[in-house]
Amino acid sequence: MLKWKNKSQGSTVLMIEGARRVGKSYIAEEFAKNEYDSYIMIDFLEEGDNFKARFNELRSDLDSLFLFLQAYYSTKLIERQSVIILDEIQKFPQAREMLKYLVNDGRYDYIETGSLISISSTASGITIPSEEEKKEMYPMDFEEFLWALGDLMLLEAAREAFEKKKPVGDAMHRKLINRFSQYIVTGGMPQAVKQLTETNNYDDVDRIKRSIISLYRDDISKAKPHMAEKIRSIFDLIPSELNKHEKKFRLSDIRSGARNSDYRDSFLWLEDARLVNMCYRATEPNIGLRMNKDDESYKCYFADTGLLLSMAFDENELASEGVMKKLAMNKLEVNKGMLIENVVAQMLAATGRKLYFFSSYSRSSDDRMEVDFLIAKSKITNRHNISPIEVKSSTNYTLCSLSKYRRKYTEYIHQPYVIHTSDYMEKDGVIYLPIYMTQFL
Repeated sequence: MLKWKNKSQGSTVLMIEGARRVGKSYIAEEFAKNEYDSYIMIDFLEEGDNFKARFNELRSDLDSLFLFLQAYYSTKLIERQSVIILDEIQKFPQAREMLKYLVNDGRYDYIETGSLISISSTASGITIPSEEEKKEMYPMDFEEFLWALGDLMLLEAAREAFEKKKPVGDAMHRKLINRFSQYIVTGGMPQAVKQLTETNNYDDVDRIKRSIISLYRDDISKAKPHMAEKIRSIFDLIPSELNKHEKKFRLSDIRSGARNSDYRDSFLWLEDARLVNMCYRATEPNIGLRMNKDDESYKCYFADTGLLLSMAFDENELASEGVMKKLAMNKLEVNKGMLIENVVAQMLAATGRKLYFFSSYSRSSDDRMEVDFLIAKSKITNRHNISPIEVKSSTNYTLCSLSKYRRKYTEYIHQPYVIHTSDYMEKDGVIYLPIYMTQFL
């Protein structure tokens, strides 16, 4: 955000996109407090029709608009020293359309926040300003989670080990795995993390997460009537789809004969709402993964693993069995594959990557394989650009698919990885990466 402010000098608007309750409004206001002499925060979710009508009336008279805003919010705006935050702007698209003129005026900086921004229903009939500079906001990653818990140096030990390609050691590894288990249970939604730091009570954390899930369900119910039922059916099915050995989403589990074309807009809705991280099959594990994208074969991960956990378990079951606490202490035997793979997808997505996996369904067993994730290296060369990633949640596992992949696609491979719950190790050309190092990739 600071880079945007210093580089833009008022020539662009900063758009912060992300899911509801991910912390967009909070971060925008904290930034305004720290970096400007004054600010006005307009919450279009709270402001009524009279305010919006007045705002719209003054769109062609910016002097009067700024006087109105200063009077309404009892705040003095200072030229080039103030910022106006347009919060939940999808609730008033006309204000978004005005940004071109506000930027050209040049007196103040502007920050927008919103979810469901790119869905056509919120932007129909308006001109999207080219002056927007979009930034994605994700749930808190593991590093930010550790900051919140006060473990400022714990991840630095992991980072140093990753850079030097060495294990962190048994004692440090146990500490990191225990913290990571807490992260999986809590997730990265700021309210849930804050609750953990204040009460250290997982039942309280779960109540926060369930309130967020309820909010998302309310949002779904407000979608177009012909879409809301389809979106809800996908949303509710995500935990059971991820609980399967093969985690590709099967529309037949919603209803027999369901077609991708019938549900494509519903998946896009969930993706635009930032509630899910879509992972598509790449038909060829080569550079240009997007060009090799198979729209008909995909996995649908939940954007926050903590929320996924609360969706996967009944509330009474969680409370009576102490599931949250046992999971956080790494003492509960459940199908952790769902949670581990989801959290890896979450961490890869938070680095700004689009998610891809590779699968081949040949009659020949030598060509039949599935690799969990593919990532491209930062600097593309003629060969060896793609790193295959296998995710393993148990300590006993085989690498059948990865071995087949390495034999068949040698010229494509940059560095094979196995993400697991043990310490760092290198063996036979494969890097075995502890799960808490995923974000360094």
